[in-house]
Amino acid sequence: MTPRIRRLGLPLLTASVLALATACGGGGGGNTATEASAKPGEKIKLTVGLFGDFGFKPLYEEYKKTHPNIEIVENVTQFNDHHSNLVKRLATNAGAGDVEAVEVGYISTFTAQPAKFTDLKQYGLDKRQADYLDWKWQQGLSKDGTQVLGLGTDVGGLAMCYRKDLFKKAGLPEDRTEVAALWPTWEEYIATGKKFAAANVAGAKFVDSPGEIFRAMVNQAPIGLYDAQDQIIVASNPEVKKAWDLSNQLTQEGLTAKLAAFSPPWNTGFAKGSFATIICPAWMTGFIQEQAKGASGKWDIATVPGGSGNSGGSHLMVPKQSKHPKEAAELIDFLTSKDNQARVFKEEGAFPSIPALYDDPSIQSFTKPFFGDAPIGKIYSEAAKALKPQHLGPKEADVRTAIGNGLGRVEQGKQTPDEAWAQVLEDVKKIK
Repeated sequence: MTPRIRRLGLPLLTASVLALATACGGGGGGNTATEASAKPGEKIKLTVGLFGDFGFKPLYEEYKKTHPNIEIVENVTQFNDHHSNLVKRLATNAGAGDVEAVEVGYISTFTAQPAKFTDLKQYGLDKRQADYLDWKWQQGLSKDGTQVLGLGTDVGGLAMCYRKDLFKKAGLPEDRTEVAALWPTWEEYIATGKKFAAANVAGAKFVDSPGEIFRAMVNQAPIGLYDAQDQIIVASNPEVKKAWDLSNQLTQEGLTAKLAAFSPPWNTGFAKGSFATIICPAWMTGFIQEQAKGASGKWDIATVPGGSGNSGGSHLMVPKQSKHPKEAAELIDFLTSKDNQARVFKEEGAFPSIPALYDDPSIQSFTKPFFGDAPIGKIYSEAAKALKPQHLGPKEADVRTAIGNGLGRVEQGKQTPDEAWAQVLEDVKKIK
């Protein structure tokens, strides 16, 4: 895993992480550590726990210019390790950072434990509500809506990245407008994949794997894996089954490269040109650029089938264990400011969760030469504006893991889609 990876991939959520999350339980008995009273000019060290490169290092340097007494130490671990470690540290009331990042797949797990986190409203951060997309703000609140537990960094508005050179070899259009016209629906995306496969482009499949395709389809539905009453509805929601069937059709038609998202072979697949399309939330653009350094100008970006959706995004939270919650809250306020979200987007690709930026000329006109000067700012602004929020349940990550494992079993030839689906439903029933 490279440092830049920091968003949720279905195949990556492990059973050990999820078991720990369950063991950690609901909101009982947070650490009673009190804030150290800092003397004027006293040095304070803040630790920031992240799962990869959030693009914050230049921001820390800016912050320290006006806060010379603050030392910031960034602790970066892989996605699974980060969240499992945070679960353990909350359960034992020891070892958590002053600031911890939480990805959207886990946010409902942690906001269900308000006693474990500082209410940022104590330090005036409820003033930031007007800045945010309403649904993004709501994700960072306690379940009863009374506490502000996290401030959003980015959203994962969807697009589809594709290799123009591989499309040309397959006799398909290269222009992003013409490419988008190929797949207004997921069924037509699969039909395009069949045309690509028929061209027998050496060394390349149409898509990396079905996991993120499934996730994108479900995320576009009005209701996903949970209903508003926090009941798991995988078995009864026809949108979930439709996404399952279409995702497995990609496998059955031989359109996938069988490269599990965020695995080392998947990383290598970018450099080798092993797949022609990939689900592409804004943060993915930075990862592609890093992994496929020799492919500048070969990649481009089109709209995603279905028009919009979200995949990924994070919040920053302050565990109750922090001895400096006031300073930690102030740092979160700075890192998530309007100007800094715009800066991180331009430098790293993480798209802002502040809608006022979507019509900002500097965002609207932003392009990336690596992607053939694609109008990245315009594409992702439109995707974010079209986004319809979806309720996330308390064990969202657990359910996605069960489904992702099932898709993997089909792709590996271990089960038929029907067999895997039956096992998924049994596995989901065990999630409490």
